[in-house]
Amino acid sequence: MHSSQTAPATAATPGLRIAREGRVAVVTISNPSQRNALTRAIFDEGLEAFRAFKRDASIGAIVLCGEGGHFCGGGNINRMVEQRDKPPHTQSEHVDAAHGWLLAMRECPQPILAAVEGAAAGGGLGVALACDLLVAAENATLVMSYAKIGLSPDCGTSHWLAQALPHQLALEMFFDAKPIPVARLHQLGLVNRMTAPGAALQQAMEWAARLADGPAGAHGRIKRLAYAAQHNTLREQLDDERDTLIESMYSEECGAGIRAFLDKHPPRFRE
Repeated sequence: MHSSQTAPATAATPGLRIAREGRVAVVTISNPSQRNALTRAIFDEGLEAFRAFKRDASIGAIVLCGEGGHFCGGGNINRMVEQRDKPPHTQSEHVDAAHGWLLAMRECPQPILAAVEGAAAGGGLGVALACDLLVAAENATLVMSYAKIGLSPDCGTSHWLAQALPHQLALEMFFDAKPIPVARLHQLGLVNRMTAPGAALQQAMEWAARLADGPAGAHGRIKRLAYAAQHNTLREQLDDERDTLIESMYSEECGAGIRAFLDKHPPRFRE
């Protein structure tokens, strides 16, 4: 891999590390001494990075992972203790910064894959769920830990779990604040692929590399359609499907794909 212009985080300065492997951008949450707990710097760097990815046609897929043995432990409890002595509007600004990053991820046209080892807890699981695809080690700890300390959820977790799971299971995760086995979440479709411990990043990278070689324009339209379907009426969704199909059909990607199909060879969507 070769590094982008983003400076690498260190143990003293939690942040994001960004690297490239071919057409795949690798984003690493780096705060290992705190199980990659989330910070304002991480939110701000994430917002900047994913807005840049959106404009960068040389990136075909993105992998998000954590440094060391964990994906992301969520919020920092010590920061919360200090925060309770500050005005509520300062916490509102902190949460809005987190949510700005997650919205930037959702607006990125490229497929985003989470590679989860160890803990993905609270807001850390929210970050994983903000990705489009989720690869998790079979012994990863996926947990909604908010209720354990008297909190309600943030980082989109109430939205994504309610969309993805039966409401009884989503509420079980929130109320009990106990990990749900990855195998159960894999069976229910929340986790796309389950791996042996230590193999999540490798499998996510292999998948991302295949996607990155695919039709980037079509991927962006598919992603937009899939998420619009969560709030569109049927008529609105049918209209969106028509418009994006027309846009796709007259693209160079579609031409290349059709020629490859007729000539019976694998498509090449870029030189």
